[in-house]
Amino acid sequence: MKLATDIHNNDVPLLWGDKRYHTWNYHLRGTFHEKIFKVPLDGGFSCPNRDGKVATGGCTFCSARGSGDFAGDRRMDLERQFHDVKNRMHEKWPQAKYLGFFQAYTNTYAPVEELREMYEVILKQEGVVGLSIATRPDCLPDDVVEYLAELNERTYLWVELGLQTVHEHTAQLINRAHDYQCYVDAVERLRKHNIRVCSHIIYGLPGESHEEMMQTADAVAHLDVQGIKIHLLHLLRKTPMVKQYEAGLLEFLSQEEYTKLVVDTLEILPPEMIVHRITGDGPPDLLIGPMWSRKKWEVLNGIDAELKARNSWQGKFFVPRT
Repeated sequence: MKLATDIHNNDVPLLWGDKRYHTWNYHLRGTFHEKIFKVPLDGGFSCPNRDGKVATGGCTFCSARGSGDFAGDRRMDLERQFHDVKNRMHEKWPQAKYLGFFQAYTNTYAPVEELREMYEVILKQEGVVGLSIATRPDCLPDDVVEYLAELNERTYLWVELGLQTVHEHTAQLINRAHDYQCYVDAVERLRKHNIRVCSHIIYGLPGESHEEMMQTADAVAHLDVQGIKIHLLHLLRKTPMVKQYEAGLLEFLSQEEYTKLVVDTLEILPPEMIVHRITGDGPPDLLIGPMWSRKKWEVLNGIDAELKARNSWQGKFFVPRT
């Protein structure tokens, strides 16, 4: 079996285990030599895009739980949340260790003293090997970056940043409330401290063409980021985007369109970039569409099949910029 570390040509596919892309699970098993799973948490944060600091209403696709629909219950303290979620996930993975995942809302949007208290509570839990912190690029003041740099020296750390798109017209339509340069600057400030960064992008945003979505992918491929999450847009009940959908501004991608987009993207990503996610599903009671997204394994298998049919793999067409 050819490994991802091997020198390759355009005839022999790179493989990460049995996959043709650099999966999150492959990376974690190679790093820790055992199963690691994320424990999603709700730290009780808000968002400057909701409370009026930069905007109100939030991103139009974002759920009432701040994209933390599968996170713990914010009515519990963090320690109880952690054990509640962890114990449920242990039914699937009885032998594993954990990453504390601060998922809901904007998880650096508080004074650094409060952040320190919350993060350290999770790091003290038995079996926790590190943290993943989801936030906005405009919520990383100097003192927070300095604390993250300190954490990065003593634990395994990721900072996940929501980019979604590089196109300013789409950013305005979805009420993102920061520009692309803000994102680039945040990545540079984190990378000065060797902090791992995961970029989130969304396919299927209102009005975006295949070419525009691939322009976002190309930008991420050439940023100094170590990971990527590729999300399919889910339309959820009670989100502002429902009005855009009703006004005819949004059409759902088909499964075939999404599969081809993901494979096109994987082909231009650097082989060392870790693919944290290539699909996902919204809460069934909130999901308006696309309904095919609920068949997660079918989607994943379709992506694998398309890579094989093309005799392709992550990085096949990646071209570094000089």
